Amino acid sequence: MPAHGQHRRARNRRLARSLAVAGTGVAVVALPLFGATSASANTTASTTAPTAYPDNLDGWIREALSVMAQHGIPGSYEGIHRNIMRESSGNPAAINLWDSNAVAGTPSKGLLQVIDPTFQAYHVPGTPFDPYDPVANITAACNYAADRYGSIDNVFGAY
Repeated sequence: MPAHGQHRRARNRRLARSLAVAGTGVAVVALPLFGATSASANTTASTTAPTAYPDNLDGWIREALSVMAQHGIPGSYEGIHRNIMRESSGNPAAINLWDSNAVAGTPSKGLLQVIDPTFQAYHVPGTPFDPYDPVANITAACNYAADRYGSIDNVFGAY
């Protein structure tokens, strides 16, 4: 019961203002406050289909950027594309059998020419554990470049 001289409506306005400020981005979070079950909240989220990316260099880069954003890995389309073109010319099956890594028994593989130990150490969850998989290769290489150079955008030569 409100204290003497206070209006109930003021409290409702505060709630309305806070929900209006929150916008639709937290509607799922706000639903349980109004008695929605987690099942009904998840029904809304599951109706959105995942983004379909084309099975080509553009699609692989865009999908990798999406995965990277989910994991806080920095990088831009341009930085990734520039490095891919230098390292493999866009061939996800590229393998370097002549450099010092290959001589040591760990050839560089895939779009961004990642060696197996680096791929294993910097593999990003949610991608296949396969250095030839284009998205897994890009995300692992960008994860490594972020750790070593701050971002794949800062890489302008062999790394």
